[in-house]
Amino acid sequence: MEILTENRSVKHHCGLFGVFGHADAAALAHLGLFAQQHRGQESAGICTTDGETISRIAEMGLVNDIFTKRRLESLRNPAAIGHVRYSTTGSCSDQNAQPLMFSFAGGQVAIAHNGNLINAALLRQKYESHGHIFQTTSDTEVIIHLLAKPAHQEKTRPLVHVLNHLQGAYSLLLLFPDRMIAARDPLGFRPLCLGKMPNGATVVASETCALDIIDAEYVRDVEPGEIVTVTKEGVKSHRFGGDTNGRGAACIFEQIYFADPSSNIFGENVHLVRDRMGRRLSHEAPVDADMVVPVPNCARCAAIGYSNESGIPLGRGFTTSHYAGRSFIMPDQSSRVHQVKVKLRVIRDVVRGKRLIVVEDSVVRGTTTRGKIGALRKAGATEIHLRVASPPIRHGCYFGIDFPDVSKLVATNRTIEQIRDYLEVDSLHFLSADGMLDCVKMPRNKYCTACFTGDYPVEVKEPFDKFSMERSQLRMFT
Repeated sequence: MEILTENRSVKHHCGLFGVFGHADAAALAHLGLFAQQHRGQESAGICTTDGETISRIAEMGLVNDIFTKRRLESLRNPAAIGHVRYSTTGSCSDQNAQPLMFSFAGGQVAIAHNGNLINAALLRQKYESHGHIFQTTSDTEVIIHLLAKPAHQEKTRPLVHVLNHLQGAYSLLLLFPDRMIAARDPLGFRPLCLGKMPNGATVVASETCALDIIDAEYVRDVEPGEIVTVTKEGVKSHRFGGDTNGRGAACIFEQIYFADPSSNIFGENVHLVRDRMGRRLSHEAPVDADMVVPVPNCARCAAIGYSNESGIPLGRGFTTSHYAGRSFIMPDQSSRVHQVKVKLRVIRDVVRGKRLIVVEDSVVRGTTTRGKIGALRKAGATEIHLRVASPPIRHGCYFGIDFPDVSKLVATNRTIEQIRDYLEVDSLHFLSADGMLDCVKMPRNKYCTACFTGDYPVEVKEPFDKFSMERSQLRMFT
């Protein structure tokens, strides 16, 4: 089973990177994954091809720990795909490290996936009943079993046929010996972009920060419902999927928390979006105070916006440790609280005697936020006004964000006043849903806001149990 990690009680999802047509593809993939390490710190992997055979290295750990100079040299080939992972469906274990690699009648294939398939358990049960043997507990493997089915291989475009079977969120990279393929689900839940190297090599990444680190030029986003095929002959594109009635489902939590501030996703810069959210928050909930204090790291952009718009000085009330290492899986709440204390400390002389506006990007369980507030009180802050640059999270996510059980969300079945009492702050305001959507540029019906509003862009048929696959697989592996 998956358990909650880190101090946020919410896991990042995954990051993808691919390059085709460069002699140092593996080294570039290493850099591209390093730039996206914030998207997943559980496992990392790279697959490369020499045009005939695919090679793979993937295991638990951080990018720089896994990929030594010798290992990268062993992967030296002109095409590569890579992946950093936090699990959303499938347990935390070596067999789920991506890219996954398989051999079937059509040859070798490697696959990397960002997102979550809501019909994966049903598809898996169907294929297992026909004798298929699964090697992982990841929903991603289902895609390969669909692709390997002889009846699907006989289709004019097998991958199109397969993708039309999938429900939910997926940005994909597939590597065959002679080609690389990128695809994005018809609603566009997860970001994916195309770039070009100075030598003409094609690059694919979850975020544009991965293009920046290798000096690749951003070309465009992979469009929702698009398959991009890259070969020695060039780049080809075609569409798939049915009519979405003009609706999209770009995950707005990417803008709030997940993506790097330097990245441009869904057509705009992440830092500027968060800055606007902070500015909007200052208008929705003004308060007289001495200092605006961001909770590191993601709330810094919103705090800058709040400070600049309100005219209240921005201060540094917390310092973070750069030596705490990985955020290992925490088995209980006391361990999570201890991890926060290790990584985040109050600068006492800065906050003592001050009226503080503390800016958070989001509040999930509330337990660690409460601990941070308590630390500020202990340090001598006289007033604490919490401002959250997103609405209350009241609903589960089935599309790639591993929020805890809905019953454990602090905003479930609590009023704002009750949340304020629980967090022990003098005042509390969450950015309104309208305010949040006013801060992004695409039309409102192009975003998924289900975790805040309960408005799911895809019908989630009950019962839905994202752990059902790994429960059955745990019996097999133990």
